[in-house]
Amino acid sequence: MRSVIFVIALLTSSASAGWSQSANPVRQGPANVPEFSPAFAEQTRAPAMPQAHDLVAEVFARGLSHPWGIATLPGGQGFLVTERPGRMRHVSARGVVGPPLVGLPPVAAEGQGGLLDVAIGPDFARDRLIYWTYAKPVSGRFATAAARGRLSADLTAITGATDIFVQTPLSATPAHYGSRIVFDGDGHAFVTTGEHSSARERVLAQDLTTTFGKVVRISLDGGIPAGNPFADLTAARPEIWSLGHRNIQGAFVDDGALWTIEHGPQGGDELNRIRAGRNYGWPVITYGEDYSGRAIGGAETARDGMEQPIYYWDPVIAPAGMLRYDGGLFRRWTGDILISSLNPGGIVRLGLRDGRVVGEQRLLAPLGRVRDLEIAPDGSLLALLDRADGLIARIRPK
Repeated sequence: MRSVIFVIALLTSSASAGWSQSANPVRQGPANVPEFSPAFAEQTRAPAMPQAHDLVAEVFARGLSHPWGIATLPGGQGFLVTERPGRMRHVSARGVVGPPLVGLPPVAAEGQGGLLDVAIGPDFARDRLIYWTYAKPVSGRFATAAARGRLSADLTAITGATDIFVQTPLSATPAHYGSRIVFDGDGHAFVTTGEHSSARERVLAQDLTTTFGKVVRISLDGGIPAGNPFADLTAARPEIWSLGHRNIQGAFVDDGALWTIEHGPQGGDELNRIRAGRNYGWPVITYGEDYSGRAIGGAETARDGMEQPIYYWDPVIAPAGMLRYDGGLFRRWTGDILISSLNPGGIVRLGLRDGRVVGEQRLLAPLGRVRDLEIAPDGSLLALLDRADGLIARIRPK
């Protein structure tokens, strides 16, 4: 019998598609950089969305240490879950946590590094390939890496683990790795990276000879697809798809469009729709400031040739996992973006209309640090709670 950890009652209301905007923004703290103004209406502090469902959160699975990524296996076989210390486990459809899978490469579980995202390959039914991202140790330095391998039929081992992407150059800083891996439906994978945080390295997010602070697009075997925007430039990495990112930890593809969410500094978390070859500004432009309170760069929020975020937060939500809800259980959430928050915690829900955010809601703050989200086959929502005694919470309508 699963134990109910809490119940949060919310008022029932209409779907986000049917409500009108108001001047009442979602409740949050004061901005760190109040002198910055949004570039367009409701780029930040959108109206508070009506509350749509009564929610129950209950323990689905226990016994995990800092879980980071989750992916659903087909055919009712449960889930794969990564733990940042370097383990991947099978969790059954009933929430039974299995032993660590064997066959993973060494992982640098230092600082913010470790075993990160996991994804089921698009041809899994035929080839049983799974994909993951991780902090790769190389001669005392670190890189974001993506790999793939074959999952055994008994769900206990990975064979043939092979890197398909390794960030370059190597870094001495075990921070800001990103990283998610998602598929575009056309035989390619997007891998998101970070810029390793230090003042010396963050500027490399603007450097096309590196894959720091980039989205990269690769073939499923690690090759360079035709059509990558910088593939024909001799002074650029051919895998780069977009540049100017700080630390992207959430991504999804919807109707061919890639959406990402990235950590800002003190303020300036961003939701972006990624387009090939575009520059998303970091660290030249940002809606945040340094943790010391000092301005970053020239305290600019806009510059010609650099993209504006679809939405930003100040103060931050410390975004991690992200998805667009298409399950059948929360019908009033259909099409909304759900984001896991590390600080202040819980889940952030965004309503979209015509590619713009038109409302925001904060949910389930007592969950604390939520690292990733997944839609279960029954339409309920699974949330990874990032802590030493980590667990998976299952969220459903009351």
